Amino acid sequence: MRWLALIVVLLATPVWAVEPGEMLDDPVLEDRARALSQGLRCPVCRNESIDESNATLAKELRIVLRERLVAGDSDREALDYMVARYGEFVLLQPDTRGANLILWLAAPALLIVALGVGWTTIRRKRATPETLTEAEQAELDKIMRS
Repeated sequence: MRWLALIVVLLATPVWAVEPGEMLDDPVLEDRARALSQGLRCPVCRNESIDESNATLAKELRIVLRERLVAGDSDREALDYMVARYGEFVLLQPDTRGANLILWLAAPALLIVALGVGWTTIRRKRATPETLTEAEQAELDKIMRS
């Protein structure tokens, strides 16, 4: 029974990432802060949002985000502030415009190119069957008769 309790506690730790002392009194602002913090990457944990992370830096980012919302920033202004301070890396879902568009399209484009090269290579291999020279055919016939 203790093992089950330990497993439940370990699996529930991301739920405890936002500490009660960080939470805002206004439920509307708190909901906005939670929604925004779920889209921001923890610089320490890499692919974990600051809402889920227990890292000290994630806690500081959650506090800064809430301070910006209390100061009257809109969601866009608060996100722009975080991006200006930490770069686009802090966004879990980066912008798909400008130079980032190249990054978003590069992988599918390379996949299409690779599939085209593979398909062409296979077609060429099938179209040109290898034939034996006369000497090789004679050697094969000799082996087959033995």
